[in-house]
Amino acid sequence: MASVRRLHLFDLDGTLIRGSAAAVEISRQLGLSAEIAQLEAEFLSQGLAPGEFAVRARQLWAELTAAQVAAAFEGAPWLAGIREVWADIRERGDYCAVISLSPDFFVSRLLGWGVHAAHGSRWPELPFVEPVDRAGILTPAAKVKIANQLCAEFGVGMDDCVAYGDSMSDADIFAVVPRSVAVNADHHLSGLATHTYSGGDLREAYELARPQQ
Repeated sequence: MASVRRLHLFDLDGTLIRGSAAAVEISRQLGLSAEIAQLEAEFLSQGLAPGEFAVRARQLWAELTAAQVAAAFEGAPWLAGIREVWADIRERGDYCAVISLSPDFFVSRLLGWGVHAAHGSRWPELPFVEPVDRAGILTPAAKVKIANQLCAEFGVGMDDCVAYGDSMSDADIFAVVPRSVAVNADHHLSGLATHTYSGGDLREAYELARPQQ
C-alpha cells in the first residue's frame, strides 16, 4: 500500500522569520522602522484590515527598489534549517508551500530555497508606479482557499496537511488541518495547535509533526 503524501504549509512572518516580518525587514532598509512598527501595532491591536495595511505600507515604500527587497530578504532573521526541512520533505515525496499575507515579491524568493510553492499578496511591480489593488491582498481566510487549491494541485487532502504558524492570521488554517505546529506563537493559537515549538531551528519544529516512516 502506497504511503500517504503530505502537504506542509508554512506561514512566513513570525514563523520562518523569527520575531520579525517581511514588512519590518523591508522598512528597515528604508529607515522606516518606527513607521512600520506603528502600522503593525494597528494591524495587531486595532484590527486594521490586510488591504488597508498594504495600501498604507505602499505609501511608506514609495521609493522601494528591488535591491532593497533583496537586502531585506538576505538580512532577515530566518530560522535555521529551512532548506534542510524542505529538502527532507521533497525526499519523502511530500510537498511544502509557503502562504503569507506579505508581498509576493518577497515571498516568491523562497522558491530558490526549495519550497514547491510560495504564495503572497499580489503587489504592483517594482519600482512602484501602480497603486496596491486591495483585491490582491490575502486574508487569513484566503490562506485556507489557497491551501485547498494546493491540495488539488498536489493530489492530497486537507486531512493530509500540516500547518506551521505563529499568530491570529494562522488560526483559520489551523482549524481545518489535523496537525499543526505553533512556532514561537502568540496567545491567538493557544489550544488550536497539536504541537508547540519555541526556538530558532525549523528542523526541531518539523520533527514534532514529521511522519515517522
